[in-house]
Amino acid sequence: MVRGSPTALLVLSALALAGCSQQEPAATAPQAAARPSHVMQVPVAAGVTREQVEAAYGAPVLMFGEGQGYAVLGLSAAQASGSGLRALNLAGTPESNLGVFSAGMTATVQGRSIWIRGDLGGWTAEGRSIWIRGQYDLIPENSLNFQTIRLEQAHALAPKLGQGVKVAVIDTGVDLEHPAFAGSLAPAEEWRDFHSADASPDEEGVLGEGGYGHGTGVAGIVLQVAPRATILPLRVLGPDGSGDVLHVAQAIDWAVARGAQIINLSLGSDQRSPTVQDAVKRATERGVLVVAAAGNDNRPRIAYPAQDMASGGAGERSLSVGSVSTGWLKSPFSNYSPNLEMVALGENVYTPGPDGMLVSWSGTSMATPMAVGGLALALAQGTGVPLKDITKKMAEKAHDVYNNGMNAPYKDRLGKKGLLNLEAFLEDVL
Repeated sequence: MVRGSPTALLVLSALALAGCSQQEPAATAPQAAARPSHVMQVPVAAGVTREQVEAAYGAPVLMFGEGQGYAVLGLSAAQASGSGLRALNLAGTPESNLGVFSAGMTATVQGRSIWIRGDLGGWTAEGRSIWIRGQYDLIPENSLNFQTIRLEQAHALAPKLGQGVKVAVIDTGVDLEHPAFAGSLAPAEEWRDFHSADASPDEEGVLGEGGYGHGTGVAGIVLQVAPRATILPLRVLGPDGSGDVLHVAQAIDWAVARGAQIINLSLGSDQRSPTVQDAVKRATERGVLVVAAAGNDNRPRIAYPAQDMASGGAGERSLSVGSVSTGWLKSPFSNYSPNLEMVALGENVYTPGPDGMLVSWSGTSMATPMAVGGLALALAQGTGVPLKDITKKMAEKAHDVYNNGMNAPYKDRLGKKGLLNLEAFLEDVL
C-alpha cells in the first residue's frame, strides 16, 4: 500500500533492466468485468459441476475450484440480505465486494522525466557492473536504500539475479511499453486485466492522481532488486487505486495456474476477506510465496491479507512487510503490530513510472517488492533450505531495528528483528 506523493525527476540515464523487444497483448473481445455487490464462498462436493452449483443456489458462480471443493458466488445487495440468503438456500455471511482493496492515493506529480531506452549492455554475468564503488549506478538516487539492505553484496552472492523466477505483480497494472520492462514480462498470453476483463493489464489514468503508476512502480522495484526476474502483470485495481475482492482472488488463482513462484500484494483492506484469504492459502499450499504490505495508517494493526499472513492464517510461505526509513526508524505512515514479520525501506524509493517517467514513492507498497526481489534472488540460485522455511529465514536474518533505542515505542512490533538484510539472508539460505 502506498502513502505519500510520487515526484517526477529529470533523468539522463536509463534503468537497463532487459534488452528484448516488448510483446503485445493478445487481442480479446471486450466484455464487462463481473462486479457483484457481494461475494460468498460455498463448499462444493467432489463431482459437482459449476452448472449444478448455479442451479442449486440461483446465483452465478464467478470462481470455481474444480476438484478443490469451493465455488464463489456473486450476489446482489438484495440477495445478500437475510431474506435473500434464505431464498437462495444459503447459510453464512456474504462479504462486500466492491472497492474493498486499495493501493492508496497519490498527489499530483510535479515536473517531468526523460527515460532513455537501454539494454543489458555492459552488465557482467555476476551483475556487478550495476554497482560502481558502492553506488547503485542505474538509479543513483536509490543507492542509500540499497546499501542499507545490502543489495550489492546480495547480487554478488546470487549472480543469476532472479533469472527464471516469475513474480506476479497484482496491482494497478504496469506500463507495458515502458523501456524498463522490455524483455522482462511474462508471455503476453499470460497477462490479465481483471478490472477491465481483458488481456491488457496496462496502467490507466493520470500520473499523480489516484493509483496510476502504482503497479509500474512496484514491478520496477522488484526488477531493481532481481533484474533478471520475470514479471507477470495482473491488474485488479482501477485508476483510483481501489479494487474488488473477487478480482484480487481471481488474480491470485490465475498467477498460481500460470506458474508464478512469488506473488506481490502491495494492496490491503481494513476488513478481512475470507475469499482472498482462501486464495492466498491455496497459493501457499502449492508452494507459491506470497508477500503483502502492512498498510499505511500508522496504527497498531496491519492490513489484510497481511494480517492473516502474520498470524498464521495463510500457512507457511507468506510474509507481511512494513516500512522504515534509511535511518532505521519506523516510517510515520507504516502500520505496526506484534505479529508483523519484518520491515523494508519504503520512503522515497525511485522506480519507473508510466509514460517513460522515473518517479519516487513512499509506502509499505514500496517496501514489499524489496522483499519479493530478495526472495527471487534466492529462488533463482536454488536454496539449501526447504521452501516452506524461506520467508521465515528472511525475517530471522533481518537487521535489528531495536538496538539503537530509537524504535522503543514499537519494540517487537516491527518484526522480531526488523529490517531486510539481503546479504545475511542469502548467506543463510544458499
